[in-house]
Amino acid sequence: MEYKVVEKFTSINGEGVRAGQLAVFVRFKGCNLNCSYCDTKWANEQDAPFTLMTEDEICGYVDGTGIKNVTLTGGEPLIQPNIETLITKLCESGKHIVEIETNGAADIAPIVKNAGKNLTLTMDYKLPSSGMERFMNLRNFECLRGCDTVKFVSGTREDLLRAAEVIDEYKLTERCAVYLSPVFGGIAPAEMVDFMLEHGLNNVNLQLQLHKYIWDPNKRGV
Repeated sequence: MEYKVVEKFTSINGEGVRAGQLAVFVRFKGCNLNCSYCDTKWANEQDAPFTLMTEDEICGYVDGTGIKNVTLTGGEPLIQPNIETLITKLCESGKHIVEIETNGAADIAPIVKNAGKNLTLTMDYKLPSSGMERFMNLRNFECLRGCDTVKFVSGTREDLLRAAEVIDEYKLTERCAVYLSPVFGGIAPAEMVDFMLEHGLNNVNLQLQLHKYIWDPNKRGV
């Protein structure tokens, strides 16, 4: 199998339950959504440059870094043809914790069904300001495990209100980790904290994108 890889690099996890930890990232070309605030639109363009890599080449690169945490991202990794083959190979090595960053529109059921203990998913739920909420696959909530995460990227108070509704309706804090994250340069984190206090959002985490504070927000490969 060959995969369209637009970027691979080592850095730290900028968000999620392993934020601040070393990670190796593999970014794939293409996405089935077009969010208003997307910070990797370049990877989704039809003419985005990419390198074709087999699962053996990707695993060889990952192994060569000596880093335990692996993040498959995009774009949308779960729409890549035969991505299950790569995920299985990375997990079966037993050397890595594999995280899949997925956008909430792609079906996670086939991945979770065969997931081992070293595979986690960080799944977005796209809120109104993204323009993509209508594409959310609500069946995905039924598949979440305790090791998984749902992330709500919020740009407005309307987004926060909708996030609170979804968290409550699907009892997400009882299923998995839950994070609120501000659109960078949009809503103020302090406003989000005030909202969390106002609505008693226990067991919900505020998450800032660390990599955008450590490096230039537009810098790639971090």
